[in-house]
Amino acid sequence: MRRDWTRDEVLAALHLYTQLRFGQLHKGNADIKALAAKIDRTPSSVAMKLTNLASLDPQITANGRKGLPGASALDRAVWGEFASDWDTTALAAQDSYVRLLGDEPTTYIDAPEAWVHTEGRTRTALVRVRANQHLFRRAVLNSYNSTCCISGLSDERLLIASHIVPWSEDHRNRLNPQNGLCLSALHDRAFDQGLIAVSPDHRVLISAALKTRTGDAFLRSNLLAYEGATIAMPERFKPDPAFLRHHCERFGFSF
Repeated sequence: MRRDWTRDEVLAALHLYTQLRFGQLHKGNADIKALAAKIDRTPSSVAMKLTNLASLDPQITANGRKGLPGASALDRAVWGEFASDWDTTALAAQDSYVRLLGDEPTTYIDAPEAWVHTEGRTRTALVRVRANQHLFRRAVLNSYNSTCCISGLSDERLLIASHIVPWSEDHRNRLNPQNGLCLSALHDRAFDQGLIAVSPDHRVLISAALKTRTGDAFLRSNLLAYEGATIAMPERFKPDPAFLRHHCERFGFSF
C-alpha cells in the first residue's frame, strides 16, 4: 500500500537536496540510501522525491533541466517556505534529517559562543550561523561543484563559502546559498575587504585602490587579471543580484 510522505520526511529530503550536487540525486548515493533505510522507503523513492523537489527549483528549470513532475502539494508548500525563509526552513530540514536518522539533535543558542553541558559531557555550541556553517558551506560548494567562481581553483581545502551580505547584517539569509559565492581563500579575503566585488550581472569588479598596484606581479596575475570577467555560475542557487548590489554599494563600486 502506498504511504504518503510526512512533512518530516519531505523536510529531510529537502536537507539532502541542498547538501548534494545535482548529479548525486540518484538511488545509488550513500546518503540517499541511509535516509531511505531509516524511513522505510526505497532509495529509488527518496531519489524520486529529490527530483520532485528539483522540478520546483527555478534555476534548475531555467537551465533546461527538469526534475520529475510529480511534486505533491506538500512538496510545493515546503519549497514555498524554503524560498520565503531560507534560514528557518533550512534549520528545520536539518533537524528533521538528524532526527529521522536517529542522531543527536543540534543545539542552537543565541550567544556568540558558550559551553553547553549535555549528559555530563561538555561541548562547544556556537550561535546558529556558526554552528551551521557546514550547511551553508556544503550548499554553496556543491552548487559550484567545489570550484572558485573567479579563478577556477578546485581544491576544497583552499575554498571558502563566502557570504555576500555578512551574517551580522541579515539574519534571514545567513544560510541562504543565494547569499554565497564559492571563492578561493585569496578571493574570499579580497571580497570581504572590498578589494574586489561582483556586479549584479555577475562581472568581477576591482577596487580603485587595488588597480594602483600594477607593479605587483602576483596581484596582476591573481586579482587584476580578472577585472570584467564573468564569474562561473553555479548549477543551483545563483547569487541574488540584490545581495551583490548591496555588497557593491557598501564598498563604493560602480556597476
